[in-house]
Amino acid sequence: MKYLRTLLLAGLCLAVQPALAADDHSLIPGDVENYIGYGAIMLLLLLIIVALLVILRAFNIVTRLVLKADGYSDEQIEAELHPVKIKKPKAEVWNKLLSLRPLAEEKELLIAHDYDGIQELDNPIPAWFMYLFYITIIFAVGYLLNYHVFHTGQLQYEEYKTEMVQADAAKKLYLSKAANQVDENTVKLVKDPAVLAAGQAVFKQNCVACHGDHAQGMVGPNLTDNFWLHGHKVNDLFKTVKYGVLAKGMPTWEKVLSPGQISAVVNYVKSLHGTNPANPKAPQGTEEKD
Repeated sequence: MKYLRTLLLAGLCLAVQPALAADDHSLIPGDVENYIGYGAIMLLLLLIIVALLVILRAFNIVTRLVLKADGYSDEQIEAELHPVKIKKPKAEVWNKLLSLRPLAEEKELLIAHDYDGIQELDNPIPAWFMYLFYITIIFAVGYLLNYHVFHTGQLQYEEYKTEMVQADAAKKLYLSKAANQVDENTVKLVKDPAVLAAGQAVFKQNCVACHGDHAQGMVGPNLTDNFWLHGHKVNDLFKTVKYGVLAKGMPTWEKVLSPGQISAVVNYVKSLHGTNPANPKAPQGTEEKD
């Protein structure tokens, strides 16, 4: 027992070492400390099993001493501690499980009447089969009430419609997030009416004061002709709107507009190319054609 106490104490020390070392600047790497902790836990579990086996052994010894004091012989003590288990035949277990009667009792099950020498056995249906049958009836009634009477559950077509609504909501959520993941390197030129309408709303709210209500140019340049100051591609426009041109009074919009809104407004601007609005501002920049 002295050795057992020593091992338990050593195991406890190993188990708490990683926790104590967490507050200090330990020389042992963190992963090594974890392995030490796991090893200590496994050692403690092993020691607990050994202790339980020792206790069980002690109980057996005490039991033998008590029975010996009561006058039991060695054979009787062995029989008490290790009783012989009587194994039932497999056929008997199978018959009980299926509620069957053995063939030896067949004559006792015969019904008095017969037809043309053929007799019938009074052997009822097994109880487990009847219970299973009753359960199926209860399930069928519950299914009928749930799906066809109270309509608390959804049938296949209703489940399909619900899943389609959920899929549509998930698609919209994905597209809303994907729209805000665009930048000047990944922006694409699109002609989707919904995108252009969103871009028009952004333009009217934020850009009209400098570029005019039809992008004909006022303080800022005309956005409908072939002349551009900072590039005519959709990537160039995105970069100009996002970072601005502070030297010429173009503010930075990346903290005001989301990437999706910037993408929409630059696509709207590209859609205005060649619209020839009234009173356009004189061309500025370099002529660049699509």
